[in-house]
Amino acid sequence: MAAANLVRSALSGLLRKSVAYRTPVVCRLSTVALQQKFQTVKSYCNLHNDHILQNENPKFGIRNYSGGAPLTLELIQSRVLLVLQLYDKVNPDKLKVDSHFMTDLGLDSLDHVEVIMAMEDEFGFEIPDADAERLVRPRDIIQYIADKEDVFE
Repeated sequence: MAAANLVRSALSGLLRKSVAYRTPVVCRLSTVALQQKFQTVKSYCNLHNDHILQNENPKFGIRNYSGGAPLTLELIQSRVLLVLQLYDKVNPDKLKVDSHFMTDLGLDSLDHVEVIMAMEDEFGFEIPDADAERLVRPRDIIQYIADKEDVFE
């Protein structure tokens, strides 16, 4: 039982370092005593279904992280409109997909920059200034994000 506790503490340390430094974790258990305790260790270190037995030595694979749900035009539109509705200088009653930021919503150039920065935070990529100048309607932002993320419908 002491060997299992020792393995648990060693593996938990490896897992914490792996998550902190985003490095793959590969653990090999080679002694007979530890192989007998494999079921306990396997349940503790359950790295989804990545454990593989090779040459009688248990081996734990790399933990895979999945991406988000696939984007659709409707999802992009709802997220863009939600970000704009939560922006304090935008009147949600006047907000439509074809509303112009300056003429219809009354935003100035600084507000436009803040809107673009909010979109960058929401979708997780940077929008270059040259492209940001052309994004003056929610529809423009939706189309730009769909093109950038390869969403076609």
